[in-house]
Amino acid sequence: MTDSQATAAPLGTNPTAPAPEGARTAADVVTPELIAQLTRDVVGSGRTVNHTPLTGEKLADLPESTPEDVATAFERARTAQIAWARTPVKQRAAVLLRFHDLVLQRQAEVLDLIQLETGKARLHAHEEIQAVAVAARHYGRKAPSYLSPKRHTGVVPTLTKVVENRQPRGVVGQIAPWNYPFELSIGDALPALVAGNALVMKPDTETCLTALWARDLIIEAGLPAEVFQVVLGEGPVVGPELVKHADYVSFTGSTRTGREVAQGAAARLVGVSLELGGKNAMLVLHDADVEKAAAGAVRACFSSAGQLCISIERLYVHESIADAFVARFAERTKAMRLGKSLAYGADMGSLVGERQLETVTRHVDEAVAKGATLVAGGVARPDIGPFFYEPTILDGVEAPMSVCGEETFGPVVSIYRFTDENEAVELANATSYGLNSSVWTKDGARGRKVAARLRTGTVNVNEGYAPAYGSVQSPMGGMKESGLGRRHGSEGILKYTEAQTVATQRIMPLAPSFGLDDEKYAAFMSASLKVMKAFRLR
Repeated sequence: MTDSQATAAPLGTNPTAPAPEGARTAADVVTPELIAQLTRDVVGSGRTVNHTPLTGEKLADLPESTPEDVATAFERARTAQIAWARTPVKQRAAVLLRFHDLVLQRQAEVLDLIQLETGKARLHAHEEIQAVAVAARHYGRKAPSYLSPKRHTGVVPTLTKVVENRQPRGVVGQIAPWNYPFELSIGDALPALVAGNALVMKPDTETCLTALWARDLIIEAGLPAEVFQVVLGEGPVVGPELVKHADYVSFTGSTRTGREVAQGAAARLVGVSLELGGKNAMLVLHDADVEKAAAGAVRACFSSAGQLCISIERLYVHESIADAFVARFAERTKAMRLGKSLAYGADMGSLVGERQLETVTRHVDEAVAKGATLVAGGVARPDIGPFFYEPTILDGVEAPMSVCGEETFGPVVSIYRFTDENEAVELANATSYGLNSSVWTKDGARGRKVAARLRTGTVNVNEGYAPAYGSVQSPMGGMKESGLGRRHGSEGILKYTEAQTVATQRIMPLAPSFGLDDEKYAAFMSASLKVMKAFRLR
């Protein structure tokens, strides 16, 4: 513990949530039988391991894939994709609806795995259950209409019949992150699969048991096993190989790695979708309900220990209510219970590992050393687990403190005061990122007006992130350096397809005919174009 941490707050300001009597352990959940079942189809000739951040202990020995193994996985997936694409879309969609039911029925199993692999509190793990179930239901119901042939007006109405078909791209390569290993693995896979593609997924090794459990469950729901391949290994080794073979790449992770993925995909002229970093802002306007905004800030800043791409790291509060808001926010933050048991009750869990703990510690210590004030937290909690860190509020943060502009990806938020809404919008937009933002006000119309001025892919009024993300009929994604493309809604499934236009010409060709010479044909077509404009035909 550094000197700045030692003087920030007494150890244990945040109470430890007690473990229930007879609580399950890692050994109870991750049995040899479970590991054998989940890894039986993984293409890998080497060996690797993963660990739980709750205690640092090893969870499982796992197969590790080589470049040759990745090529083999794509060969298997490409062969299986042919028959899967020919399966009627309603039958493919039915798999998702059965998967939805199985997820809810057997959620306790995957909740344990999510907690063990990420260290997050159980309630935050349940957000992943909700997100996956909603996505499975949505695409299970809507995929047939999203993918159905669409009729369009032809170049010559009645004479030209046009249909737009949607063809699967082939084999999608997916690189999934560690922070939401259920939602950001299978949740992103669902639209790709129901669109008729096969999938080769590379989950993060440290959280791959969750992704493998999801694969096992969707196979139980009726997905052919060969359609969904998994490869494991180090990102710099396996990731480029996946990009090398895929017909489309889906990536969620850092902006730095996202650029590398995009460059690899561009070299092969294949499509890519990227959800990348964020430095998300929450604006608390002068007429906001202070109590509700403070409670919402706790959710927005500290869910999954801040290891959420759309969580809030910058808090802009109108000066007229800033003191009251900060006092209430700090009170709620200091009362949060930290815990590591596989049960409900803790308000926040652990960081995922040493790298995240180092980043959080560096950002907080540097800010304090340069004059920022610790309002709450700022203390590592090795008494609970090796990577626990108290939820932290900083005041007086200024450039060039790293925490001011860099993504922390941990339970740290900085408070800034503003005097008018124009200033707040300008400050919120003054970042290279543009993923998510939040606006708090009692006036819904004002909130939506401010939201429209924010340069982020999603904006939530009077909540932090859940309403926009959970509304899966609407697109979700980032602007600026926060990514390319969108998940959810029609964009979230159509990106996994190629548009094909089929035009059928009837009665007469689009060329001189019926005795018309070139000049008369040109005059006829010119007159026809004027008529179509007059009748407002597209």
